[in-house]
Amino acid sequence: MHDTSQEPIKTSQDSINNTILKNLPTADFKRLFSKLQKIDLPVFKYCYHSEQPITHVYFPEYAVASVVSSTSDGHNIEIGIIGNEGMVGVDVLLGVDSSPNACFIQIPNGGYRMTTQAIREEFEQGGELQKSLLRYTHALMTQISQTALCNRLHLIEQRLARWLLMCHDRTKGDVIDLTQEFLSLMLGVNRPTVTVAASILQGAGFIKYSRGKIIMLDREELEDFTCECYKIVKPEYDRIAQ
Repeated sequence: MHDTSQEPIKTSQDSINNTILKNLPTADFKRLFSKLQKIDLPVFKYCYHSEQPITHVYFPEYAVASVVSSTSDGHNIEIGIIGNEGMVGVDVLLGVDSSPNACFIQIPNGGYRMTTQAIREEFEQGGELQKSLLRYTHALMTQISQTALCNRLHLIEQRLARWLLMCHDRTKGDVIDLTQEFLSLMLGVNRPTVTVAASILQGAGFIKYSRGKIIMLDREELEDFTCECYKIVKPEYDRIAQ
């Protein structure tokens, strides 16, 4: 079978579904064109591991990546999610080669990647790419800090609602493939707690949850139900697309 994961992209800028790449001036995109590789992003693919060199950065399309923090005794919790609004691996633009956290794909699809050396060279040229990545980094930092507050202060069903809304913002369609095991990992709680929280949202008519699939039924009401954290973070990401 022919492996296309290492091939340079052969598509137009308009057809790309990543906000940072799509909104670049044409001249800047053409310069990046030969440095980008189209790549599949299957579930649980690691973009980088904790304390290991980050060799590539990733620009997801409909894939969603989780930034996960872990303890020495094996407990994990998601501290941030990255989708088509941004870039996985902004750490390398901040003067480091690795991260204490790990990042892997939670919702599969495709995207693009670039070597760490190439993105640093492009970033150091300044211009619109640098501005876009700095704005995105600010939004991601806002998300991570608000997630820490949310995990400490808000009800599990509100946290699940916020997380589902953020995933829905970054995926295609109203069906999201997510198992209870994955939800418990992302929210830092056990599976029975996830079951109770999902049942509350389903009972209210916001979602339908069955066999590892979540179907968004009433997004508007889910937004009204969730805690304030989603409404604080969302405008920061909206500014990226402007």
